[in-house]
Amino acid sequence: MSAQTAGAVDLFNGRDFSGWTLQTTPAASIADTFHMLPDGVIASAGKPAGFFATTESYRNYKLHVEWRWTGKPGNGGVLLHISPGTFDRVWPVSLQVQTKNGSAGDLLPMAAGSFAEPLTSKPGAETRIKAHTAADSEKPVGEWNECDIVSRDGTVEVTLNGVLQNRVTQVSPASGQIGFQLEGTPYELRHVSLTPLD
Repeated sequence: MSAQTAGAVDLFNGRDFSGWTLQTTPAASIADTFHMLPDGVIASAGKPAGFFATTESYRNYKLHVEWRWTGKPGNGGVLLHISPGTFDRVWPVSLQVQTKNGSAGDLLPMAAGSFAEPLTSKPGAETRIKAHTAADSEKPVGEWNECDIVSRDGTVEVTLNGVLQNRVTQVSPASGQIGFQLEGTPYELRHVSLTPLD
């Protein structure tokens, strides 16, 4: 399947990280945490804890992301609609699409983020989760996973390797920056493209 569709824009230009910003604790430089590899692959060191985000904000779009674990699998996520507000530890107000090994496709409202559907995590749990709804569709460690995320007017659908895994409505915030978490484990990205739907 081609990663590119009509109107798609690559969020990484293949040369440098212009258009991206990094926020970590402790503070680090982009050069310490992300590297451009051949064939448009971006390698993340996975640390220190924090996130890498577009400087632009987006509302209605289809986002295509491919990722893989290059060594021991671990934790990570795609952050949607990163917005100003009080952080939850190192995490901004946003909606996380989980890429954690074994939990890919779960959705987590981060900080003051929210959606209408009930959570599947226990009431009062520190980490709020709406688990993915289909059988696991994550590829074996070392293989590329393809994730397609459609966001339209507060509704977000997540498809992982061709399987619809989650859908939420009344997502707040409904727009914002797009980013990737650093949660301690190295990973690689490629074919990160966004198709505006407006």
